Amino acid sequence: MNFFFSILITILLYSCSFDQKSGIWKNENQISKEDSKIFKEFKNISFIQNRYQEIVKLDKNFQFKINKPVTNLAWEDEYFSNNNHLVNFSYSNRNQLIFNSKKTTRHKISEHIFFKKNKLITSDKKGNVIVFSIEDNKNIAKFNFYKNKYKKIDKILNLIIDENSIYISDNLGFLYAYNYNKKEIIWAKNYKIPFRSNIKIYQNKIILANQNNTLFFINKNNGEILRKIPTEDSSVKNKFKNNISLYENKIKYLNTYGSLYSLDVDTMRIRWFINLNKSLDINPSNLFMSNQPVIYKNKIFVPTQNNLYILDLITGSTIFKHKFTSEYKPLIFKNFLYTIDNNFLIASDINTGKIIFSYNINQKISDYLNIKRKSVDIKNFMFADNKIFIFLKNSYLIQFAADGEILTVYKMPKKINSNPIFIEDKIIFINNKNKINIIN
Repeated sequence: MNFFFSILITILLYSCSFDQKSGIWKNENQISKEDSKIFKEFKNISFIQNRYQEIVKLDKNFQFKINKPVTNLAWEDEYFSNNNHLVNFSYSNRNQLIFNSKKTTRHKISEHIFFKKNKLITSDKKGNVIVFSIEDNKNIAKFNFYKNKYKKIDKILNLIIDENSIYISDNLGFLYAYNYNKKEIIWAKNYKIPFRSNIKIYQNKIILANQNNTLFFINKNNGEILRKIPTEDSSVKNKFKNNISLYENKIKYLNTYGSLYSLDVDTMRIRWFINLNKSLDINPSNLFMSNQPVIYKNKIFVPTQNNLYILDLITGSTIFKHKFTSEYKPLIFKNFLYTIDNNFLIASDINTGKIIFSYNINQKISDYLNIKRKSVDIKNFMFADNKIFIFLKNSYLIQFAADGEILTVYKMPKKINSNPIFIEDKIIFINNKNKINIIN
């Protein structure tokens, strides 16, 4: 969504927390449909013109085919995989708290968490990189790169895990590598301009971008610049940061100006680029918004503030331009695309572009509970156990079937602070007290 819509949404749409003291939970955290207190503190929903609000009912004879659940063992990339694509995660679905750790840090923690070999890795605003052993229930490493002159500056760290090393870029212009087993810095460089992107690694190359929309290829072993490619800069910064996705030896780089670049990682050269910022006011100060592009098979899915584009991966040509977008990273399984726009859950066919169903999530919850419609505030959505998991910011979990019908509504045992991840059939997240929680 663009800046203008963001202001309108902030003013006109209010979301509050579920009443967590109302005693509405029955049958091991499953919500009773008869109990209307779930929406006690919610404001009545308001509609905004020009946002998606079309109901499309599913054909009764339609059959969904979803990829089989995958038991995931590690989470080494901010967006899970090189191509930013999420799988259908395996989950035991008991929804029981089985682990509540000691406090990881006393500072505000990053929303992104990582996991490898029974270790959870994250960072906080003071620049601490934290490695927590689940087995030992304690921090086994807490590394801070920064000297006293940076002490008062809040750090925004971007991490990626590769073998036994963590590669970290920050909003000060530093890029460094840290071996968390040996607890030592491998190398560190100051590139002067703050970095503003996720990080990808391909063979011996680190790929990332700075706030001026310059794309860097860095030698993974020593931090030396192999090549840098300037692209269009945006003079006004918003919440959207440059995004990089990787498929085989092809990089797709979406910058904050709204241009999507395709590059060959081996040659480090541009193959093609297009601009997806369709505002009537194309200039360096115009704000562009998007969520993470996702590569799936021979297509790339790019949700901008107004439209969701499905592009050919090789040529960049537009296959479909949807009138809806995705406020969260889109999910793709076999021939189906799932998105959420304006609290509408939308499923469409990636080959025909046809909308299979489109349902108002607020209305679905209200119908399920048989109460007046209110508005929910969504944190994230993922696919697990052949179901759509919609996590709310007040730590409730709504489970939808693949056909868009609600199955259950749960209160999570603890309040979710970080983005949740799925590991070994379990949900892992950091709660509002900076403790690691594991739900089976």
